[in-house]
Amino acid sequence: MRQIVLDTETTGLETSQDHRIIEIGCVELVGRKLTGRHYHQYINPQRKVDEGAMEVHGISDQFLEDKPLFDQVAKEFLEFVDGADLVIHNAPFDVGFINHEIAKLSGKYQVIETSCRIIDTLALARQKHPGQKNNLDALCKRYGVDNSARDLHGALLDAEILADVYLLMTGGQVNLNISDQSNSASGEVNSKSSIRRLSADRTPLRIVKPSEEELALHQQKLDAINKSSGACIWMGSSD
Repeated sequence: MRQIVLDTETTGLETSQDHRIIEIGCVELVGRKLTGRHYHQYINPQRKVDEGAMEVHGISDQFLEDKPLFDQVAKEFLEFVDGADLVIHNAPFDVGFINHEIAKLSGKYQVIETSCRIIDTLALARQKHPGQKNNLDALCKRYGVDNSARDLHGALLDAEILADVYLLMTGGQVNLNISDQSNSASGEVNSKSSIRRLSADRTPLRIVKPSEEELALHQQKLDAINKSSGACIWMGSSD
């Protein structure tokens, strides 16, 4: 099973106001393992970035001036995601923007849903954690995913973080590969997923025994529980 975890950054919030995509970031999963393959592209939107949006992602008009247009990168991007499940946080937003860009290409390509199945991790999170915060930062905290580098939103970084969150949220191990630790795309062993075995001749753990006073207090507590409830499961049998 091939999955692409995807995120975009945009000039603003609404396609109805002709806001555009300015960054696409994707990471590839195959068989629920990160392969090391990714797609990352900045895009010239041919319009100004809203001030509010720039405060979120930090991408300026000046930075985007020499970047390619979506039309120039569409083929490579759509070939990269073709046939995969797209894993996206708040998928209607990103899918809406991708289809908005595709619609501008005069029928060259069909909407993204014709070639990809969409998985919305926000909808999944709301099912698993109803009534709780389910933005990406909240999910990182809940699942112990390191997002300390996320001072600003960035499409590729957010896609990498979301991949870890998605695998944990859907019950899979992020890095553990028991059969072959060296089978990564880069050919390097992932030290985070290696099994660390303790030495047989290691120093044994120190056993701290209770004092007579602590034992007496413990027995008093058990007697009080036994008296109030009629039975205390922590008291040994008198037989």
